[in-house]
Amino acid sequence: MTVHFIGAGPGAADLLTLRAVRLIRESPVCLYAGTYLDPEVLAQCSPEAELVDTQGLDLDQIIEHCARADAAGRDVARLCSGDPSLYSALTEQTRRLDALGIAWDVTPGVPAYAAAAAVLGAELTVPELVQSVVLTRTQARSTAMPESEALAGFARTRATLVLHLAITRIGPIAAELVAEYGADCPVAVIYRASQPEQLVLRGTLADIADRVAAAGLRQAAVILVGGAVGVPAECARSHLYDPARERSRSSQVASHSNEPMDSAVRW
Repeated sequence: MTVHFIGAGPGAADLLTLRAVRLIRESPVCLYAGTYLDPEVLAQCSPEAELVDTQGLDLDQIIEHCARADAAGRDVARLCSGDPSLYSALTEQTRRLDALGIAWDVTPGVPAYAAAAAVLGAELTVPELVQSVVLTRTQARSTAMPESEALAGFARTRATLVLHLAITRIGPIAAELVAEYGADCPVAVIYRASQPEQLVLRGTLADIADRVAAAGLRQAAVILVGGAVGVPAECARSHLYDPARERSRSSQVASHSNEPMDSAVRW
């Protein structure tokens, strides 16, 4: 058997990849975090599948479910909200599976920050404004952050900041970021991006905490900070599409899609 760690996306079932849907339908056991998943995602499971909500389980209990499935020769669909490469506890789970000799693999999914950007219609890397994105979180009652990853250090880059698992600390976060980004820096908070309960709050570092408090948000929200979140109507052109860019003859030839490729190469 195999434990399939599957990126279940930000919530909406139609954002699942084709591979994810196939593995979910084929797996007799499905472990999922009920806090974040839309019920329509679980509708992809076989009617006979064993469904286990892991939001109240610890690591030992989760691995025990995998071990029982392994003993019975039953594949497991281990659903992770967003993409397994971010804040999914993939490392600690797979190391335990390795120790038990249980096979596993990973299927990527649409990350929550990408869904949030899509809701905003925002490109997080805008030419000559910002070309980097920092994905991070802050510490409250969670695992300690490495000393080298202080939020102030990231803020000095003026990159687009994407903050996960941080909505309950939006006030202190905004206050800390003002020194580098300025009080009028655009901020967007997207709650349950792509799900029926989706809510978008726009503001600045000066007022976003009050907006979040008024909405009563406590979880399942992504915070986006930076100029790209509220980019002006006019911005620099990217080099790739700039009319002034010198283009090679081969690229011009390739654009003639009506011509057979073999004849186009002979031009």
